[in-house]
Amino acid sequence: MKKIVVLTGAGISAESGLKTFRDSDGLWEGYDVQKVATPEAWQENPQLVQDFYNMRRRDALAAKPNAAHYALAELENQYDVTIITQNIDDLHERAGSVNVMHLHGVITRSQSSINPLLTYPIAGWELKMGEVCELGSQLRAHVVWFGEDVPMIIPAARICQQADIFILVGSSLAVYPAAGLVNYVHYDVPKYIIDPKIPEINRIKNIIRIEEKASDGVPKLVKELLTGDPY
Repeated sequence: MKKIVVLTGAGISAESGLKTFRDSDGLWEGYDVQKVATPEAWQENPQLVQDFYNMRRRDALAAKPNAAHYALAELENQYDVTIITQNIDDLHERAGSVNVMHLHGVITRSQSSINPLLTYPIAGWELKMGEVCELGSQLRAHVVWFGEDVPMIIPAARICQQADIFILVGSSLAVYPAAGLVNYVHYDVPKYIIDPKIPEINRIKNIIRIEEKASDGVPKLVKELLTGDPY
């Protein structure tokens, strides 16, 4: 069974109505990311950070998977599929995808403030101050903040090396270290890039460009991969 590795970015979640941070203006839902998405912000005003991620969690739970999420889940009927996502929502899982790796954490879980390996499911959308882990430290969103290490990047790179087919969806290839994952894919592996605005990429070989939004381009590509009919 061929191995497909899919890397998804903000574009696929945006089509489900979720506004995801883009580094053009340094704002996320009107907030300065330095005030809500850094370890320093947590130290300075933990209540503000907790409230911010509670709102993001509420929005994520209210959102629904779109056609791109469901199409990617269908690939598992004929392929060994791993989805590596930069997104912190759980839309891939709710669409039916089984093997999903979250590079930046997932907002439906909490983690210990002193040991990020201790994570817990969250019942509902609200994580309150005073809720603590088994070590007694305050629980925070299970999200990688700016300035923190991305612990899943090395396992993700190993998975990319195994790809027979690589698909990139909804990413501008601007956010590192995730954007560097494509460099681990073997040079002769077909690399499909699906995005309305695909940047010029001369360093990557064997690219097939599909300049469409995710909910249009992904179902067409999946149909081709499952049936052999060109999209």
